[in-house]
Amino acid sequence: MIRSAAALLALLLTGVGAQGAAPRPGGVYPLIPGIYVSHGSGCADPANAVIRQYDGQGLSGAHSRACVARVLARAGRRYTVRQSCIDAGAGPAPRVAERQVVTVLDARRFTLATRGPATLYRYCPPAQLPAGLRSALRRPA
Repeated sequence: MIRSAAALLALLLTGVGAQGAAPRPGGVYPLIPGIYVSHGSGCADPANAVIRQYDGQGLSGAHSRACVARVLARAGRRYTVRQSCIDAGAGPAPRVAERQVVTVLDARRFTLATRGPATLYRYCPPAQLPAGLRSALRRPA
């Protein structure tokens, strides 16, 4: 039971309620911001290659950051974008761009195609992630 208006306001502002709700979908894609892993991978200890992080601006990987997707075309839940990212997980690096096709299946699942077939990704709730990835969620992009 929530004991004060301040506690209720804190829960609403953080997006965490009695059921541990995730942040609301939004940004470039109607996806929940956070960590996603490719289909068949677990959230508890995913390999770097299967991780994507959605921050409302774009989809970064383990070796990219500050990604910004610009929508070129949209057909229903299918987005053709030109995404540019800093091409390194940390430190100085050039910004690179590529064309991507992102299909949002629902707020917790999407497919991503750059070259070749699309890969399916699913959302990982923060409680299921290893500590290093949980702390990455708190860092600004």
